[in-house]
Amino acid sequence: MKLPHGSTLVVASHNAGKVREIFALLSPFGIAVKGAAELGLAEPEETGESFAENAILKARVAALTSHSYALADDSGLVVPALGGAPGIYSARWGGEARDFGLAMKKVQRLLVELNKHDYAAKFVCTLALSDPAGITEVFEGEVRGHLEFPPRGARGFGYDPIFVATGMKETFGEIDPEAKHAISHRAKAFEKFSKAVLL
Repeated sequence: MKLPHGSTLVVASHNAGKVREIFALLSPFGIAVKGAAELGLAEPEETGESFAENAILKARVAALTSHSYALADDSGLVVPALGGAPGIYSARWGGEARDFGLAMKKVQRLLVELNKHDYAAKFVCTLALSDPAGITEVFEGEVRGHLEFPPRGARGFGYDPIFVATGMKETFGEIDPEAKHAISHRAKAFEKFSKAVLL
């Protein structure tokens, strides 16, 4: 599947931080980008059991509803010491309000309660591109690192203030957004997407 220059692409997400990052990554390619919320598209229930299943579900719903190409992202924090949690439930750990301050406290509390000393973690991102007929392609990326508490930095979003990528000292919440875009899980998935899809 190729996305011609000048195409309209719907970003199938209501997460403002995620949409902002995807807009920034797409800006050099001459693609008209619109967010799902901007178009009034409903947010489907994420019933998949993996990042890929949820990304495909969201992309297909947005593409069929908008009659445009749609790009969905399902991503999250994976902590092996917590059995891979929060994983696909990363946003939901913040409750109805998607409060990531609460979500980060929950991660820390569980690590302490379970007496875990391995703070290894990774961010995983799956991008799914769907055309208006529902044909879908998937692209995946990840970045490994570890968790540090308390949270540091007001840049980024989600779990960024507790995640330090391998080889770095600052959290994703502290580093410049451009630096994050160069190494993040989303950037790695997007690199595969751009090579395969963008003209």
